[in-house]
Amino acid sequence: MASTWNKSSWRSKPRVQMPDYTDPAALAAVEAQLTKYPPLVFAGEARRLTRALGEVAEGRAFLMQGGDCAESFGEFETDQIRDTFRVMLQMAIVLTFGAKMPVVKVGRMAGQFAKPRSAPTETQGDLELPSYRGDIINDIAFTPEARIPDPARMLQAYTQAAASLNLVRAFSHGGYADVNHVHGWTLGFVESEKAAAYADMANRIADALDFMQSAGVNKDTAHTLSSVDFYTSHEALLLEYEEALCRIDSTSGHPLAGSGHMIWIGDRTRQPDGAHVEFCRGVQNPIGLKCGPSISADDLKVLISKLNPDNIPGRLTLIARFGAGSVGEHLPRLIKAVEEEGAKVVWSCDPMHGNTIKSASGYKTRPFESVLREVQEFFAVHNAEGTYPGGVHFEMTGKDVTECTGGVRAVSDEDLSSRYHTACDPRLNASQSLELAFLVAEEIEKHRSAADATKRTA
Repeated sequence: MASTWNKSSWRSKPRVQMPDYTDPAALAAVEAQLTKYPPLVFAGEARRLTRALGEVAEGRAFLMQGGDCAESFGEFETDQIRDTFRVMLQMAIVLTFGAKMPVVKVGRMAGQFAKPRSAPTETQGDLELPSYRGDIINDIAFTPEARIPDPARMLQAYTQAAASLNLVRAFSHGGYADVNHVHGWTLGFVESEKAAAYADMANRIADALDFMQSAGVNKDTAHTLSSVDFYTSHEALLLEYEEALCRIDSTSGHPLAGSGHMIWIGDRTRQPDGAHVEFCRGVQNPIGLKCGPSISADDLKVLISKLNPDNIPGRLTLIARFGAGSVGEHLPRLIKAVEEEGAKVVWSCDPMHGNTIKSASGYKTRPFESVLREVQEFFAVHNAEGTYPGGVHFEMTGKDVTECTGGVRAVSDEDLSSRYHTACDPRLNASQSLELAFLVAEEIEKHRSAADATKRTA
C-alpha cells in the first residue's frame, strides 16, 4: 500500500456521484457511530476470496456474481434473500458442470444500497427533484422531503447488511446448500415444457451426482457437498460509509473495507485521479472495475497500476459492460492493453447495463436475447484472443418478477406492468437467471473444447 494513502485521503480528490449532505454535524455523528460498529466482513474472508479469484485469473475457476440492482429497505425480508441465494446456488451447479472447475459465488447483496445516476435530477409533470440514489442516501418517494440526502440512512443500511450476512452465512453452512437439494430444485425447472431444452445437461449433472453417491462421496464424507463459500459485494459509491467501516487488519496491518468482501468501482466513478479509485487502491479487498465503451486503453493501464501495483492474481476483476453488438469493438483493445502490461486480472462480463432500453409500454427493460448475445460475444472475443473469459455479472432476483423481457417463459412488453418491482434497474427473474446459467454453461463447454483442441495441435 502506498505510504501516502489513508482511509480519508479520498476526501482531497475530485468526487462524483456522491450526495451533498445539508447537515454536516448530523453526517459527522453518523460516521462516528459507524466507526464504533464491528466490520461486516473480516480480513481472512477477503483474503480467501482474493485467492479464489486468483484461481479464476489463472483459468482454473469461474466467477459468478449476481444479485439485486439496488437493495431496498422496504422489500427487506427473509424470503427475498433466500430466493436469490437459492437461484444463485442453482446457477452455480450448472456453471460448475459446464466449466468442470470450481465456481466462485459472489452476491450483489448486504451492501448494494447506493446507485449512480445518469442525471442529477428527474422530472415528473412540472416537478423537478434530485434523483433517487439508493436507499442508503435518499428515498424513492417523489417528494422534496424524501429526496433530501439523510446520513442516518447509513445506520439502517448497516443493520440490514448485517442481518443479510447473518442469514446468508447460515444458509451457506447450515445444510440449505446441499448439492442434491439444489439440483432437485433445478430438475423442477427443466421438467417444464418450455425448459425441456436444458434437460440433457440437467440429466448429466444428476448422473454425476449419482456416481459420486455410489462411490461413497456424499455430504457426510465431503463437506463441500453440503456447504458453500458465498461472498458479498457492492459498488463502493458512498465513500463516507466505506471510510467509516474501514478497519486495520490485526494480522497483516493492512486496511480492510469492512463493508463487504469485494467492492467495485463503477463505470461513472473510475476517474484515475478521482476519490473512488483513491479509496479502493488502499484496501486489501479484491476490487472490481467496471469497463464501459468510454474507457481508454491508457486509462485502463493507469488504473491497473494504481489498483493492483503488485500484480496479485485475484486482486482486480475487470467487468466488461459494452452492450450487445459492441463487444467486438471495445473488448479486444482492452485485452491488448492488459496483455501489454502483463497484468493478472479476472475478465468478467456484465451483460446487463449496456442493454437497457425503454419499452413501448414505457417501462425500462432489458431483452433476454440481448443479454445472452453480449455474453456470447464476450466468449467469442476471448476465444479469438486466446484469453480466458472468467466470469459473469448479473442483476437478478429469485422472485418471479416481470422486468426483463424474453426467456423460456416469454415475458412480453405487455407483461412488464404485472410484477415490475425494482427500485432502479430491471432484473432477471428466477427462471431467466437459471436459463441464462444453462446457456453460459454451453459457452464455457465450447470454450473449453476449443482450448483443448488448440493444446492438442500445439
